[in-house]
Amino acid sequence: MQPSAALYLIPSTLGDTPPERVLPPYNHEIVAGIRHFIVENVRTARRFLRHCDPAADIDAMTFYTLDRHTPVEDIAGFLAPLAEGLPVGVISEAGCPAVADPGADVAAIAQRKGFRVVPLVGPSSILLSLMASGFNGQSFAFHGYLPIDAAERAKALKHFEQRIYREDETQIFIETPYRNNKMVDDCIRFCNPQTRLCIAMGITCDEENIRTLPLAEWRRRKPDLPKTPCIFLLYK
Repeated sequence: MQPSAALYLIPSTLGDTPPERVLPPYNHEIVAGIRHFIVENVRTARRFLRHCDPAADIDAMTFYTLDRHTPVEDIAGFLAPLAEGLPVGVISEAGCPAVADPGADVAAIAQRKGFRVVPLVGPSSILLSLMASGFNGQSFAFHGYLPIDAAERAKALKHFEQRIYREDETQIFIETPYRNNKMVDDCIRFCNPQTRLCIAMGITCDEENIRTLPLAEWRRRKPDLPKTPCIFLLYK
């Protein structure tokens, strides 16, 4: 299948999950017809593409690196193939591109230039954790990483809790895996005992574990979380 010229936002797996478990066959058909990719990490992207199509000629592909170090003025050049009528794919490290991801900058430029932008179906840890949490899925906010500074982090958590009770809004955030346990400790320390915390770990992977409890209960049975990506959700 030869995809039409467009910027394709290509979800990747959230871990070592086989692609066929979380990605539809249509995605593989689209990927097979693309030779230009904008990626966070070339090595990870090459491995993902090999899993999608073991016969793919990876060396014939062109990769543009897009991460927090990429100069903004370079991004528009990554879309040059689109002007020539060729499709371009965007692949993030994990999950859906352009959601809590630098791929949003590419999509914004493509939209301004009038190029077609096509989001493909795939796993989003944010939405999957919200689905399983039992929290409000009508109104929610994702905040990314919380401040590292202890005082600023405490201030952020207290602000989130105010929004939960004032606006009936689920609060979602993430942490660097090696600080998972510290994040739970901070939630217990700075939030009300009756506020509920959902810890969603290893979503779609073999180690998946999604559990919702009041913070008072988390205090009594404090988890020892491994260095595995987690999503944290707070709600009343």
